[in-house]
Amino acid sequence: MQLVKKKADGHYHQQEEILDVVVRFAGDSGDGMQLVGANFTQATALYGNDLSTFPDFPAEIRAPVGATFGVSAFQIYFGAEDVTTAGDKVDVLVAMNPAALVTNLENLIDGGLIIVDSGAFSSKNLAKAKYEGNPIEDNTLDRYRVLSIDIHKQVLSAVEPYGLSHKEALRCKNMWTLGLVMWLFDRDRSPSIESLKKKFASKPIIADSNIAALNAGHAYGETAELPAGIHVYKVPKAKVSPGTYRNITGTQALAWGLIAGSEIADIDLLFASYPITPASNLLHELVIQNQFRVNTFQAEDEIGAVCAAVGASFAGSLGVTSSAGPGIALKSEGIALAAASELPLVVVNTQRGGPSTGLPTKTEQSDFNMALFGRHGDTPIPVISAATSSDCFDVAIEAVRLATKYMTPVMLLSDGYLANAAEPWEIPKVGSLPSFKVRHYDDPKDFKPSIRNKETLARVWAKPGTPGMEHRIGGIERSYDTGDISYDPANHQKMTDLRKAKVEGISNDIPLQQVSYGNHSGKLAVLGWGSTFGAIHQAVKTAVGKGLDVSHIHVRYLSPMPSNLGQLLSNFEAVIIPEMNTGQFIRMVRSEFLIDADGVNKIAGQPFKIQEILDAIYKKLKELARSGDQS
Repeated sequence: MQLVKKKADGHYHQQEEILDVVVRFAGDSGDGMQLVGANFTQATALYGNDLSTFPDFPAEIRAPVGATFGVSAFQIYFGAEDVTTAGDKVDVLVAMNPAALVTNLENLIDGGLIIVDSGAFSSKNLAKAKYEGNPIEDNTLDRYRVLSIDIHKQVLSAVEPYGLSHKEALRCKNMWTLGLVMWLFDRDRSPSIESLKKKFASKPIIADSNIAALNAGHAYGETAELPAGIHVYKVPKAKVSPGTYRNITGTQALAWGLIAGSEIADIDLLFASYPITPASNLLHELVIQNQFRVNTFQAEDEIGAVCAAVGASFAGSLGVTSSAGPGIALKSEGIALAAASELPLVVVNTQRGGPSTGLPTKTEQSDFNMALFGRHGDTPIPVISAATSSDCFDVAIEAVRLATKYMTPVMLLSDGYLANAAEPWEIPKVGSLPSFKVRHYDDPKDFKPSIRNKETLARVWAKPGTPGMEHRIGGIERSYDTGDISYDPANHQKMTDLRKAKVEGISNDIPLQQVSYGNHSGKLAVLGWGSTFGAIHQAVKTAVGKGLDVSHIHVRYLSPMPSNLGQLLSNFEAVIIPEMNTGQFIRMVRSEFLIDADGVNKIAGQPFKIQEILDAIYKKLKELARSGDQS
């Protein structure tokens, strides 16, 4: 700990240097916690810390004020070293009301800091949170450091000059709280101030009042006599490679990846979708990018959306559609139509908790089986998954490449966690991106729609209406030789085998599986896919740091899988597979490679914690040690 002189007031204030910290903002769904989190994330990224975020909000559009099921939270883990998850236990909890406190307290470390708005701890709000007494005043919070402030009173005083109504004034309490937390971690307020001016450009009084609240919260931290142990925390900048960085969410990365894929392929893109949580924001991101070769269409339903996308592909553009689990189920017939007619189609599945409506704002990985097998008939399609928010960019480009090269639908799996989480992303140079320009078939001589590339087995892609290449395709089985409708049994066998072989052949066009962290052989491999990457990475990194023989393997290509994956897994004595489902990928691994892997399954609407995977690693290594002793 060191003493630093603050020029503003001439006093000495304590500062403590720490390598990383987890902060969680929690309040009523109308308290603006997501806005606070986004602003704090921006300031933290500009400061130079590595970071990862986890927005966690209720499904209700506007839950009753003070209700526990209406709590909205935003968690950020930032530090000076490698950050790949939003963190396990919380170091600092900002609780704007009793409901926010009671629903998040179990995540706080012993000795952690609670910043609580005592002005919201009325008897009415306490009763809604099922508190018999006031936890601020009894011994409920003795295990923690508590900074109790009547933020209601503070913010009303700060914005009094602006003549706001009582209700409007209290809406500024999130900015007051943000100012205090920015003081606590020595963040720059300037970006937030500029953002408020831009956001409320047409309402200058609202902008000025929020800025006043922000500055007042910061000033409170500087000037108030705070309890012992509450002071400024300095988190050193992360060491990153030179480049141009920006914060990016998985949804933004998907949108820009699709745009990049369109530009690389030199093809127009139609994005057709129907609103569904948590996939809707992808349409919001793309609709504002009309300077690129992107058209957007909000259909009347999920079936209309996928059929519009298939129609765009028939016309020579690339059709893209997106949804979450229930919507993907509705699209299944349209996806099968694209497979039967052999047209390129990218299907983005942002998975959420299920079944049915399930947990629409929570995350899950339970659409694996549907992605691989959820269509009638034998309808194999390539399936790939994103591992991190920034990885969504590269995976979207790869989906475009596979769809257009192999004339097939491609399912891209993301999830609610990746879609909403943010992390720093180094903007790639255009020259570093892959090259795969699309060329529509343009030779009318002896044309027929069944002409195929001998290597990829993809049929030709001719724009309808091109002179000499007029043709029809559809969902009825087609002759292998002519492309005309055929009911011949032998032909159907041949076409079914061909569609299967085409997808299987993609395994020769994807990278061999690599080990993400650790050795290429040893005692234990932790095998994952999708958004489990961050937690597995940190858990394995910790275990290796303790001298344990553990490796991390993460699979992007789920169908077909990399050709060397089975051999790689056989190099380890044991394999565990963490999944946010009851065990879907593990069944595929067991059946394909005859490996007796162990599942680590979590279906709670929340991403894995690092400790949960560490515990599974320790348990498995102990089992291996016992079996070795017995032998």
